[in-house]
Amino acid sequence: MNKNSWIIYASTLCLCGLLLLAACNKKEETPAAPAASQPAPAATPIDPSTIATVNGTVKFDGTAPKPAKIDMSQDPACKGTNESENIVVANGDLANVFVYVKDGLGNRTFDVPATPVALDQQGCKYHPHVLGVMAGQNVEIKNDDQTTHNIHPTPKDNREWNESQPPSAAPIDKSFAREEIMLPVKCNQHPWMKMYINVVKSPFYAVTDKSGKYEIKGLPPGDYTIAFVHEKLGEQDQKVTLAAKDTKTVDQSFKASE
Repeated sequence: MNKNSWIIYASTLCLCGLLLLAACNKKEETPAAPAASQPAPAATPIDPSTIATVNGTVKFDGTAPKPAKIDMSQDPACKGTNESENIVVANGDLANVFVYVKDGLGNRTFDVPATPVALDQQGCKYHPHVLGVMAGQNVEIKNDDQTTHNIHPTPKDNREWNESQPPSAAPIDKSFAREEIMLPVKCNQHPWMKMYINVVKSPFYAVTDKSGKYEIKGLPPGDYTIAFVHEKLGEQDQKVTLAAKDTKTVDQSFKASE
């Protein structure tokens, strides 16, 4: 073997040795641990000794329209004729107005209630006609009629679905992920059946009863915008400042839409 061949041979042996040494000394890489799932943010605490209340009455300004008659005779299980719930007024008091804290809570977060909100179908009508629920909270839908219903929400910001529910079927549990006011719900089997679900981020909401009254309790002190929303008459907003342990009356009125 000549001199150049020895040099090449020795260099090759040296390189192989270095590679072998590096392989032996290389530590096994430990696989990265999977990222832990982020828990839901904790609810912002509210001092119970400071909580305040807003209440009031919502009125209808003017002559209330007569409720339209609904012919239900297409389905004998639906009991014939009924009345629409578009505008429900008694002695000037306006029912079915959704009232909620629209602004003023800042970045506060709130626990989603574990108890579902009930939505019933009875007499081929939805009960209640206007419903409030927190985002992520279950709505338990029941059918107390001896006929099949098709519950069909038609949201703008949430997932649309359409589900059949025969008589005596188990309740249907659904939830809505995003805030959305006056989300329409209909029944594909009975076209007169309509109601509205209001999805909000806080527990501070109410629906006016037949006497037009509402109450929102448990608010921390602060400056708030209270929104009053009606399916046909639109929205009215009012500002209110609540001190610790305060109770403020905030009334509102709606005029007939032109």
